Amino acid sequence: MFLDDKRVLITGGTGSLGQSLVRRLLTGELGQPSSITVFSRDEAKQHYMRLRYMQRNSATDEVIYENSQQSLKFRIGDIRDYSAVVQAVKTADVVFHTAALKQVPICEYYPFEAVQTNVVGPQNLVRAIKETSTPVETVIGISTDKACKPVNVMGMTKALQERVLIQANLECPDTRFMCVRYGNVISSRGSVIPLFLDQINNNLAITVTHQEMTRFLISLDSAVDTVFAALQFGNKGETFIPNVPAARVVDIAEALIKSQGKQLSINFTGVRPGEKLHEILVSEEERHRTTTRKGYYVICPVVPELREIELGKPPITSEYSSENITLNVDSLCELLAPHISAITSSESLPDLTR
Repeated sequence: MFLDDKRVLITGGTGSLGQSLVRRLLTGELGQPSSITVFSRDEAKQHYMRLRYMQRNSATDEVIYENSQQSLKFRIGDIRDYSAVVQAVKTADVVFHTAALKQVPICEYYPFEAVQTNVVGPQNLVRAIKETSTPVETVIGISTDKACKPVNVMGMTKALQERVLIQANLECPDTRFMCVRYGNVISSRGSVIPLFLDQINNNLAITVTHQEMTRFLISLDSAVDTVFAALQFGNKGETFIPNVPAARVVDIAEALIKSQGKQLSINFTGVRPGEKLHEILVSEEERHRTTTRKGYYVICPVVPELREIELGKPPITSEYSSENITLNVDSLCELLAPHISAITSSESLPDLTR
């Protein structure tokens, strides 16, 4: 299978997506890697992540537990630190690059910090592969809908990350660089849903920034599915995008209030720094070099030398925007139901046994 005996590196591996990637990789669904290395700068998160795998004792976790004992490794390091990146990639075959600063308002107040992590970080990865003759075969960078027609620092830096990784295919011809781009992850740390649930549990008014604001919604497992699709079916320089539902944020709030059987008011607080009313996953300009593959939209590289397929009629007639709402309150209640019990308002790491 695709990852049999491969050495996998996950930058930012203690984040929500990183942890979900680790859990799925340990099931062996794409083959059994010889090693899975979590690379991040937070020793506390690594410590608790390691403990949770060591303490597995349920029969349903047996395969994951055994595989983690054999292959799961942890490495302290910062994606901003070139020397640390070199040491991490020199024994990797496949890299999932998830390390990022992703909070929109924080990036507005500390824009150069966002540049250091979201632009210099991936450039360190490319440089390490180019200058040290590493064995890396594939790199998949995790991007965001905010990178499409960006208006905030987080989106701007992620858009540059996409370009850095796409262009890297020209500099490192023996390595395949690709990206995935998707919207808000339902149960990720820092997302709006844990905030709403915390407000509901404390019988507070729900705070929504704007009545017409919309967002794409995707589960962590669907995000991992997108990454795995790119890994298996992607060509150099392509960006994979899932077909996901969109909803008004105020309807998300109403669905969560309804799910908890409460009656609470919703206060509109005004758009935060850098926030967009609607997010876009494929822009009007990008749709002309977009195709479909295995149920995903695939944006072909902006650099024509990298395109490996002939482009035909675009599969979409306009930009792919969250403004095109597909979920009402009742549909949101159904979508969110499996996630609500697993989401907490604390800053603790997600339960890895899910």
